[in-house]
Amino acid sequence: MVDVLDRSRGASAQSLRDKRPRSAAGQVFILQAVVVVLLVIGAVLALVLESRQDAETEARNRSVAVAQTFANSPGLGAVLKLPVPSSVLQPLTEEARQKAGVDFIVVMNTQGIRYTHPLPDRIGQRFVGTIGPSLAGRVYTESVNGPLGHEVQAVVPVFGPDRSVVGLVSAGLKVKSVTTTVDRQLPVILGAGAGALALSTTGTALVTRRLRRQTHGLGPAEMTRMYEHHDAVLHAVREGVVIVGHDGRLLLANDEAKKLLNLPADAEGQHVSALAGLDGATAGLLLSGRVATDEVHPAGERLLAVNQRPTDRHGSAMGTVATIRDSTELRALAGKAEVARKRLSLLYEAGLGIGATLDVVRTAEDLARVAVPGFADFVTVDLADAVLRGDEPTGAGADMRRTAVHGIRDDHPLYPLGKLIAFIPSTPQARGLDSGRSQVVADLSQAHGWLAQDPPLTRQIVEYGIHSLIATPLLARGVVLGVANFWRSEKPEPFDDEDRALAEELVARAAVSIDNARRYTREHTMAVTLQRSLLPRALPEQSGLEVAYRYLPAQSGVSGDWFDVIPLPGSRVALVVGDVVGHGLHAAATMGRLRTAVHNFSSLDLPPDELLGHLDDLVNRIDQEETDSGVGTGLTGATCLYAIYDPVTRRCDMARAGHPPPALVRPDGSVDFPDLPAGPPLGLGGMPFETAELRLDEGTQIVLYTDGLIEDRTRDLDVGMELLRAALTGPGRDPEEHCRAVLEALLPASPQDDVALLVARTRTLGPDRVAEWDVAFDPAAVAEMRSAAAAKLAQWGLSELEFALELVLSELITNAIRYGSPPVRLRLVRDRSLICEVSDGSNTSPHLRYAATTDEGGRGLFLVAQLSERWGTRYTPQGKIIWAEQALPPS
Repeated sequence: MVDVLDRSRGASAQSLRDKRPRSAAGQVFILQAVVVVLLVIGAVLALVLESRQDAETEARNRSVAVAQTFANSPGLGAVLKLPVPSSVLQPLTEEARQKAGVDFIVVMNTQGIRYTHPLPDRIGQRFVGTIGPSLAGRVYTESVNGPLGHEVQAVVPVFGPDRSVVGLVSAGLKVKSVTTTVDRQLPVILGAGAGALALSTTGTALVTRRLRRQTHGLGPAEMTRMYEHHDAVLHAVREGVVIVGHDGRLLLANDEAKKLLNLPADAEGQHVSALAGLDGATAGLLLSGRVATDEVHPAGERLLAVNQRPTDRHGSAMGTVATIRDSTELRALAGKAEVARKRLSLLYEAGLGIGATLDVVRTAEDLARVAVPGFADFVTVDLADAVLRGDEPTGAGADMRRTAVHGIRDDHPLYPLGKLIAFIPSTPQARGLDSGRSQVVADLSQAHGWLAQDPPLTRQIVEYGIHSLIATPLLARGVVLGVANFWRSEKPEPFDDEDRALAEELVARAAVSIDNARRYTREHTMAVTLQRSLLPRALPEQSGLEVAYRYLPAQSGVSGDWFDVIPLPGSRVALVVGDVVGHGLHAAATMGRLRTAVHNFSSLDLPPDELLGHLDDLVNRIDQEETDSGVGTGLTGATCLYAIYDPVTRRCDMARAGHPPPALVRPDGSVDFPDLPAGPPLGLGGMPFETAELRLDEGTQIVLYTDGLIEDRTRDLDVGMELLRAALTGPGRDPEEHCRAVLEALLPASPQDDVALLVARTRTLGPDRVAEWDVAFDPAAVAEMRSAAAAKLAQWGLSELEFALELVLSELITNAIRYGSPPVRLRLVRDRSLICEVSDGSNTSPHLRYAATTDEGGRGLFLVAQLSERWGTRYTPQGKIIWAEQALPPS
């Protein structure tokens, strides 16, 4: 290659010397001199313009300074008020004009009438110029044609004591006076320019002489062309190098180029079109002079990659240089590398796209989507029904459910989604399921075993253009889950063994993800089943509230959310909602224990704060048991809200332990969140809980919920509360409609936490269903109360219950008077049962006992228990209430 460069350098230098004009140096010198002259002229013009501009600026500044100085002179305002101001001002302005070096100073009134002027006959006439800006209090400069000629003048206001404009002062110079200064400077500027021209011309001549001596007589143009020749060669040489002149003759071809192009030894100097053995397309490229990059041309059994560009980057007709290399083997390797790259890219996409979710169907769809269109034109995935249910597949089997279908078009004749397919033994799918190995069918039209599956359908598939198939079984832990089918129609090449390996790699990744999703589905289903079994299957019958609810388990696993509606004595109803910290079976089991405990504690008729206190002790004991035994996670933690509503008094008592506050939807549709005391979460211990008492109008809706409804990673808690308020706001909706509206507004597509929602609309038991009496603290009052109760039963149409009620009343009132303390009250409530309540001021609770045959007493409460469906005691801040319920007779 060094020889090539030397030969090229010598040939180029000799050619350039022969073609170089004799007067080239003189032309270069003249051109350089012209450039220098133009530069000097430009500099002189710039200096002249700048000097004129500076002079005019100086004139304006001087005019403004003189006018402002005179306008601010002491006493000028007083002189302007004289009957004849000109007699005083004219001498002063002329004296000031001569000392300041300006052409005029004019003092005028606010109408522009002159009081002074260098030409006395102009006094009393109107000022030539613009006075509007100055009357507004501003300094104004301008160029005008005045009595003295073309003038540069400034107009300045004269202010009175109250800052009003009482007159104007104008000072200025004639333009002729300004340019005179510039004209005096012009000879100096021209002289400097001439000196610079002489100096630059001499320097140019010296530099040109030195360059000619160093370049051995070659001028700049010749040096540039020779440099471009060798620069193109040095940067384009790869294997073969070819230089073609502007006339189409071959100037240079190295040995490699002659071998690749099959050129004769004396090819240099000949016209490219006359070279024997040179391919026509290659010759056309070399003669075209166009730029080419890795353009492929055949030369016998070789494929040549040609790069070409002109030797003159400025576009003159100097010729081209081309580099040539043999790319036959390189292209074959590049093709294989490209195929390998695409397969690696496909596997990479499969690693990212398959198994992103723990959903069996979604994972099968991911496999089908990843393989189209990079690997196959259509992909179908068939899974065993047991896998879709989350169960362990029983064996290979032949019946598969089509779970995923994806392709380049939607009008394919393949089996649709959801179809249960029974593959016959001769099909590649059945063979693959039996053997656990992929089956490749290169030509479906000749696959008689596959054609026998469903002759009309398989014939339609072949006519559609699907010609090749790979059936790969989905294997995980040695168990067959299903089969993935890869089909080709648009790609003409059939599947081969390399495609089989890629298909098995794709399916192996998908099979593991599908098996994980199947096992997760099974565990999730078991956990959800357990959790739902611990939740109420149906709401109990009661008259105090109209209730609707929603419970939605999380997509990622079960949690410990629960709710309950518990009827209490006296037609009261308890509402409960709670949330156990954590997810999984442990949280669900703990939730079941707490729900059972709430039922047990509510049977004791405890107020909300005491019930939460007992729950707190229970959670502490659960944590302690798990810590001592080393089983479980420990530190359970839970939140709970417990409310008791009394439809007779419309009173609602609430207490909460770390739980979000309830929402109250008033009958007019407004929504508020009552300020309940925020107790600590259950399990912390040592902190008391407080009960809040609310009075609710009939039709008020109580909304209880867990934090999964309002909390989300994409929004703050306050935002969730406001969204809940907006979803509940509005009159005329029942609890069921509120449940739907709230879930639509707040619930994300895939909730990360369980959601429990309970909406209860209050009802009341009016005076027509409730009777109350104050009982005198005297045993004689028992008969009176029996009579009053009998009359009320007759009014209610319940006379059948009179005998039993009289016995119950006699026992309860007698015990209250004998063992209790005043005040004693009796209340009858007609609800789903007849409720009899006797209250007194004592906290002493009666106990049921079985009297011996010889005992004279002790049988009263036994009779009450026998005559009533239920009876019991509940305590109040004022004492206790003994209650008994009797079933109503059939209607």
